[in-house]
Amino acid sequence: MTLNLKSPGAGRKPFLPITEIEHAAFCKSEDELPAKPLLDEIKVNVRWQKIPLKYLRLDAEELDQRIHDARQKLGTKVVVLGHHYQREEVIKYADFQGDSYLLSQQAASQAEAEYIIFCGVHFMAETARILCAPHQRVILPNITAGCSMADMAPTGDVLDAWDDLEDLLGPNSVVPITYMNSTAEIKALCGRNGGIVCTSSNAAGTFEWAFQRGSRVLFLPDQHLGRNTALNMGIDLDEMIVWNPFKPLGGHTPERLRESKVILWQGHCSVHTRFTPRQIETARQRYPDIKVIVHPECTMETVQAADMNGSTEVIRKTINEAPAGSQWAVGTEVSLVNRLAKNNPDKVIFCLDPIVCPCSTMYRIHPAYLSWVLDSLLDREIVNEIRVDDETRRHAHTALERMLEVS
Repeated sequence: MTLNLKSPGAGRKPFLPITEIEHAAFCKSEDELPAKPLLDEIKVNVRWQKIPLKYLRLDAEELDQRIHDARQKLGTKVVVLGHHYQREEVIKYADFQGDSYLLSQQAASQAEAEYIIFCGVHFMAETARILCAPHQRVILPNITAGCSMADMAPTGDVLDAWDDLEDLLGPNSVVPITYMNSTAEIKALCGRNGGIVCTSSNAAGTFEWAFQRGSRVLFLPDQHLGRNTALNMGIDLDEMIVWNPFKPLGGHTPERLRESKVILWQGHCSVHTRFTPRQIETARQRYPDIKVIVHPECTMETVQAADMNGSTEVIRKTINEAPAGSQWAVGTEVSLVNRLAKNNPDKVIFCLDPIVCPCSTMYRIHPAYLSWVLDSLLDREIVNEIRVDDETRRHAHTALERMLEVS
């Protein structure tokens, strides 16, 4: 057989998405990350969307009043969604809090709302656009709020890999699964090719669904969630490979690909890969009775060293329902950890990473941006509207509907 390789291989130099390079920009050693006027925050050397000068100098009190006044005038026309990883100064304005899929579902249920303001990142706003009614307009307050993990699976690279896999292994031999943290186009690719979307809560169920339909899984874009899920299902590491989009056939021989059961895309979460077994060891030395709970986007070694692992909702539920006096070291985004600590003053709760690193793209949703988009609506102008073309929306919706079959 002569393969017509479409993966870029040596003809393309490896690169890091700009969102990954910028990740450490907001890392601090303090336990809290209070919002400053945007004029001070934009001194951090990352991409910021330009907005009118008047919003740059507003302090927290002035922004609070402007946002309150705008919400009062707009009434039920507007629904504000706040992801769990948002800073406290933004989450307090949210009508609904949750993970990306839950928030999108809640938005879709608000039929009277004309405008959905998603305080999260780009792929989340896209998912809301896919699920919401045609008359609803979805807005992302800061258009530079992307996701490094989603950016690690560009459509062109994934299409090239998919073509190579089908050429080598034959049609219908690989079932694509994409994590919710992916672009609408990648969700649509899965929908068109008999695949499915998963969350960190139902990843195991989607693996079972996929293996009922094919002998192999291509898991996008987070290799760690895919690996941890497969291991929990009894799949051996020898049956897993990592697809490197910068090498021919992902860096593997045809024989190795044929032997594989799980093909993991070479992507990761910039936040969760910071947590390490050494941090867990240090936490246990400080607190002998500590319970360690981490997100399954952490590396295999970190997940195996922890006492428990689970989705954002699992982490929240576990800690909120834990007995008073219990102690928790948490391996997930620090804004959520700080909120859990604030809401559970009878427990010891802290982030595993001693260097406080919020998600650098989530952190770009400053209250000034929320004020700007609300004021724009009052002026009958929609800024930062997120659109998804009809074909992409249809196929992505198919993949999301399949996910509901196993939820």
